[in-house]
Parts: sequence; structure tokens; C-alpha cells
Amino acid sequence: MQTLLQNKAAARTFKVQGMSCAGCAKNVEQTAGRLNGVAEAGVNFATETLRVNYNPELVSIMEVVKAVEKAGFKLLEEESIDAEAIRRAKEAGDIWRRFVASAIFTVPLFVISMTPMVLKYIFGVTLPSPVNPMHHPAANAVIQLLLTVPVVAVNFKIYARGFKAIVKRRPNMDSLIAKGTAAAFVYSLYLTWMNVFAGGHYEPYFEIVGVILTLIVLGKYFENVTKGKTGEAIKKLMGLAPKTAKVIRRGEETEIYIDEVVVGDIVVVRPGEKMPVDGIVTEGETSVDESMLTGESMPVNKSVGDNIVGASINKNGSVKYRATKVGKDTALSQIIKLVEEAQSSKPPIAALADRICEKFVPAVIAIAVLSGLAWYFLGGESLWFAMRIFITILVIACPCALGLATPTSVMVGTGKGAENGILIKGGESLETAHKLGTVVLDKTGTVTEGKPHVTDIVARGSFRADELLLFAASAEQKSEHPLAQAIVNKSAKDGLELVEPSGFSSITGQGIKAKIGGRHILMGNRHLMDENAVDTNAYAADCDGFAEEGKTPMYVAIDGELAGVIAVADVIKPTSRAAVSALQKMGIDVVMITGDNGRTARAVAKQAGIANVLSEVLPHDKAENVKKLQGKDGPSPRKVAMVGDGINDAPALAQADVGIAIGTGTDVAIESADIVLMRGDLTGVPSAIALSKKTMANIRQNLFWAFIYNVMGIPIAMGVWHVFGGPLLNPMLAAIAMAASSVSVLSNALRLKKAKI
Repeated sequence: MQTLLQNKAAARTFKVQGMSCAGCAKNVEQTAGRLNGVAEAGVNFATETLRVNYNPELVSIMEVVKAVEKAGFKLLEEESIDAEAIRRAKEAGDIWRRFVASAIFTVPLFVISMTPMVLKYIFGVTLPSPVNPMHHPAANAVIQLLLTVPVVAVNFKIYARGFKAIVKRRPNMDSLIAKGTAAAFVYSLYLTWMNVFAGGHYEPYFEIVGVILTLIVLGKYFENVTKGKTGEAIKKLMGLAPKTAKVIRRGEETEIYIDEVVVGDIVVVRPGEKMPVDGIVTEGETSVDESMLTGESMPVNKSVGDNIVGASINKNGSVKYRATKVGKDTALSQIIKLVEEAQSSKPPIAALADRICEKFVPAVIAIAVLSGLAWYFLGGESLWFAMRIFITILVIACPCALGLATPTSVMVGTGKGAENGILIKGGESLETAHKLGTVVLDKTGTVTEGKPHVTDIVARGSFRADELLLFAASAEQKSEHPLAQAIVNKSAKDGLELVEPSGFSSITGQGIKAKIGGRHILMGNRHLMDENAVDTNAYAADCDGFAEEGKTPMYVAIDGELAGVIAVADVIKPTSRAAVSALQKMGIDVVMITGDNGRTARAVAKQAGIANVLSEVLPHDKAENVKKLQGKDGPSPRKVAMVGDGINDAPALAQADVGIAIGTGTDVAIESADIVLMRGDLTGVPSAIALSKKTMANIRQNLFWAFIYNVMGIPIAMGVWHVFGGPLLNPMLAAIAMAASSVSVLSNALRLKKAKI
């Protein structure tokens, strides 16, 4: 076991070794959770992880480790992707070798015990006399015993764990298998004794022991392989980062391991290579494939000053960039951490399965004992008949499928989201999202681009539109106002050569004055024009039209005469209208909230297809408006999601039932949210809700089939069907059914990987 040292962090995640079913997971969870100082302990059976929230002043990590070890399990530190892959491959190899070794002895055991009559009457073949139970029952029984002992020895861990759990009064799946096969083995050992020493002619049931153990191991192997596939998304993410990086050290380009890159290093990346760490471009231009982060396949252009995300792919240009985040601080590492935590979390629906699993195994043991006794004493059947009922119930009722039903779907669902740029932070938000009745959208930066753009240039008389833009941009280039920046950006996009202004002055709330090439420029709102006696009547209709569309008109006067109007607006994102339409088709009410005036807000909402608008809402009042929409104190409460990207959205994101942050927004908004959309647009909102609906449907399917399997399987194993003249379920068929139930649940969860969202 890896060395575990006390850590002062408030939370730790461990890999758990030795769990065989949901009962084991509950055992580990309760053992850790009962320790003084542990606030919360959660085990995910599918990922085989334990997450502990604790107070280091009250309990040490070593105490947690020892307590769990005393319960029969081992805790390992979180592993790297390579270490985990090696460990899982070793585990799968060990299970497969156990199966092969078991099968080598079980096949001949099955042949000499089960097929003599079949071989004789169907194929006319008889077993050799020394092993034929009709001729030499004692020899046949001893040979069966000799073939069974290696199978039991190879799978001795099942007995060690199973009986240890019984002694600790926390029986699990291993307990059921161990009790059932041990009963068959001991009874068969007695019959062998009678054959050898009392001249009896009894048929032992060693084949039951061998076949059940072999099938259980084979089922575990398939379960291990299938379970590994449910975590492929996180493995893909962890494998995205390159192993090495080229950096400038001492004036020379040097290739180093990625772990050696430090903040401030200048990283060199050529076409086709991956970006090793996060940073800012210092030299060169290129286009970058960021689909690993956003799910968006279109490359993004990068030039000096632009951000680089580690593990993105450099497409066609060589660049140099300064490393700003390395190691566990990179965006990719943070995404992996979020996904891992989400996969380790439990949605509320999992509590039902947990409660059932906790009581299930003891109940099954009681049912098995009572059923066996009933058939023996009340039904007048033989001792072996009663034991067969006992064994079959224990084998068929293992609650593995119940334990896997929820976590596997959560794993695949959150992984599917991560692949599409949707980071879901926990199982609770994943479950709540499918119940949403209202989605509240912040305007600026969420529905709109968040950056003003020049939308219209109206010039009449002696000035052309490009001349008007040149004068306006030249005058505004010294201003830091967002509207001014929009005009300057437009001139740069059109390739205009700006003129240095003289006599520049800014007039608060009105506009600016400047002198360009000896000409006096006034630019601003109507108040500025009125104060300088500039007639604006010729453009009144244009300006009213712009205002109705949510645009801000700015008058431009040259040498005291109005030369034209430039309209600037924070335009809606190209995908906003489609996203709103998709939400409305889901039956979800969409509300836009903003601090802007009602006229502008309604104009933007109209463009996006939103009917309900909350305007002139102060930042600190957004959360209160979300609370009102939730109506928790009213007769019809609703589940409400808040979508935002700014610092002032954080309280509203926290208040909402599901907070959704645009990934291009501030860190505060992202930290406050339950779901993060890395694409930076609203299309992720209906996709996240659709993913929630599909995941919850998948979980319900898994739980339904797991419940039905046990509800139907146990009565059949008890012999209810046999009472009405039907056949009796063979314990070996019960083992096949038990293994198949777990694999079917896992396979159903894997269907989510192909779901369209």
C-alpha cells in the first residue's frame, strides 16, 4: 500500500481496494463516517473511490486509513492516469488468471459429475470405470473433491472477505457466495465420507461449488472490463496533456518533462503539437483546436496577448507563449478535478438504493435460511433439496446490480458532458436539472456578447461612412469608454489609419471633444449636441429606430454641423435565439434579467425570442428575483436555473436550484455555479438539461431492472414456481443470472455515451 501521510486539507479522495458489492461500499462509507472529526464520507462503488470531508484537528488521515483497513479494505492515494491504468490492468489480469485456473478444474469436475447419464443414453458413451459414479461412487466422490479443492483455494479471498463481514455483522456479496458454496462443500464432504468409509452410494454436489465460483469470477472479470469503459471520458481527459514541453532556458530551446515547466517559462509550440500548459501568447499567430475544452470543433485564432489553454492543439502556426498556470492549476487539471468530484458524488435518487442495499443482504440470508427450513420440515423434502434452495437464494440475490445502477450512469453522464464542454459539478445538480421549470438568463455576456459593436453608420451630405468612422475613431482612441473602444475596434477591422487627436477632453455623461487635423469634433449624445447648438432633427428618426432596437446612437458633429450617427450595441450571440427556442420547446419558461433600462432590455429580449423580461434590476437584487420565481413559500414552487457570467451574478447563481455559469465568465461566477458551460454560449443550457433527462432516465431504467431482477429472482429461487409444478432453479443458473444482471446494468449505462444532447 502506498504511504499515506496526514494532510491538512479539508477533503481527501482515496482509491478503495477489496470492495466486491454495494454492501462493501456502504461498509467503507459507514466506517469512515463514524469517526469523530469526519463530517462526511461518500463511497462510489463504480469508481471505487472514497471521498472524506474531515477536520484535521480532530482526526488524522492515518486514523481513517486504519479504521477502513480494520474493516477489511485498503485505501490508496489518488493515482496518476498511468498508475491507475497499470493497477486496473493488473487487477483484470489477476481476475482472469483466477477464472482460467478455476475453469481448468471445473470443466472435468462438471463432466464427471453431471454428464454420465447424458453421455450414456444420448451418445452411447460411458465414463471410464474408475471415475464412473455408477461403478465406483467412492472414487468418483474423491476425484470430485480433489478437483474442487483447487477451485476453492484459488478463490479463497471470497471466503476470507465473506466470513469476516459476517463476523462484523456487515454481510456482503462475498458473504452470500461464501455461505452458499461452503454449505454445499461441507455437505458434499459428508457424502464423500459416507461413500468412502460406510460403503454408501451418494452423489456429492461439488460441481455446484466449482461452477458457481468459476461463474462468479467470470462475471467479475466482465464487470471489471465494462466498469472500466464507464470511466473512459475522464481517462481521455487525463491523457490529453503532452508528456514534454519545449521551453526557452538560458537563451536556448530545451525539451523538458511537463512537470518541470514553471510559471514564467516561454513555451515554444510548432504546428500539430499540443499546448503543454496554460499561458499568454507573446510571439506569433496561429489557430488552435480547443474542442477538448469546449466541445466546439471550429479552431480559434490566437495572436499576441491571447490566452492559451493547455492540451489544446496548435493547428497551423508557430507560437511562443508565457506559462501562467502549470501542474494542477491548469484549466485541464481543474476540469479533471471537477469531473472526478462529480463522478464521486451521489444524486439524491441514490439514497434509495443505498438504504435498500444496507438492509438487503441480512434480509436475503434470513429468507434463505427460513426457505430451506420450510422445505425440509414443512415440505418434507430431502436435506439436499433444502440446501439447494438455500444456496440458490444466496447466489441469485447478490445486490451488485443495485449498487452499480446509479454511480455508473452518473459516471458516463458527467463524462459525456465533459466531452461536450458541459462540466457538471455534482450528482445533485445533475438530478435537479431535469426538473427545471424556469431558466433565468443574465443579459450582458450571457445572451449578448458582452462587448459593444458598431452596428450602423449613417452619414449624409458631404461625408462618406468611412470618413465619418475615421474622424470618430481618431477622436475616441484616447477614451477608455466601452462604446469608444467599439468604434476604435471597427476602424481597425476596416483597416483605417487613425490620426492623432489634439485637445481631447471627455465630458462625463455626454461624450467627448477633440481636434483632428484642424477640425473640431464633437461626439456623444443629444445633450452634448444641444449644449453646443447642433441641430439633430435630420437624424431623429434614425436615432429613435436604433433605440427601439436596443442600440445606443452617438452623434458626430464636425465643425459645428451634424455629420452623421454611429450606432453601437451589445449584440446577442449568434446561438442565443436557437438556445432559447430549444428551452421553450422543452416546456421551460425563459426569463431575461438585466440592470439595463426597459426599452433596451425589451429590444434585446425580442431579438433572442424571450417574452419575459426583468429590467433595471440592481446587482444585489438578482438573487431576490430568482427567489421570487422559485416561489418556495407559495402554493406552486418551481425549480429555477440561473445562467450568468459576472461577479454580480454569483449570489443569484448560488440562490438558484441549479446555477449555470458561462465558462468564459469570471472565476467567482464559475465557483458559485453547479454547471459550467465551457463553450461560452447558451447552447450548452438545453444540452445540459437534455443530458440530465437522459441520465436520470438511464438511472431509473437501471434501478427498475435491478429491483425487478431481485423481486422476481428471489421467489423463483425459493421454489415458488416449483410449488405449482414448475422446475426448480439450479444454483449454477442463478450464478449466471447474477453475473448477467450486473453486466446488463453497466451496458445500459454505457448507452449514454451515444446519446445526442
